[in-house]
Amino acid sequence: MDKLEKDILDVLKEDGRCAAAKIAVMLGETEETISKKITEMEDSGIIVRYTTITNPELMEDEIVEALIEVKVSPQKGQGFDGLAEQVAENKEVKGVYLMSGAYDLAVFVEGKSLRSISRFVSEKISTFDCVLSTATHFILKKYKIEGTMTKKQEENMRLFIQP
Repeated sequence: MDKLEKDILDVLKEDGRCAAAKIAVMLGETEETISKKITEMEDSGIIVRYTTITNPELMEDEIVEALIEVKVSPQKGQGFDGLAEQVAENKEVKGVYLMSGAYDLAVFVEGKSLRSISRFVSEKISTFDCVLSTATHFILKKYKIEGTMTKKQEENMRLFIQP
């Protein structure tokens, strides 16, 4: 990956809606060059998807989110990949990560209720022979999502007085 591609990604990570023309001005390149680079990164899989970050506390729909720690006995010939891919195929699953430390997989899920997530764990994850244990942690509040604070920072209105 060259410097221009990294610079384009930096801009798009801050604002996925930023137009190629605006990025071109910011980086001192032509719009055509920027558009071509973006298309190449999309086609090669470097850019996977564009998305919107929402603050769940301000949404009308109640969504329950959880982190499920999964301890696994790796499968011969597949390691952790086979199970991770099968778990990731479920619509409730928003992310699956191989971890170092006390557990092997971190699975982030969304559901309509605590019960729906509990059912997902007991009926979908725990049924695999290679799953040794799980621990479910329900997310109570999000302060920062994908590098962005959920609450707008208020300007500090206190006066600084030197002694």
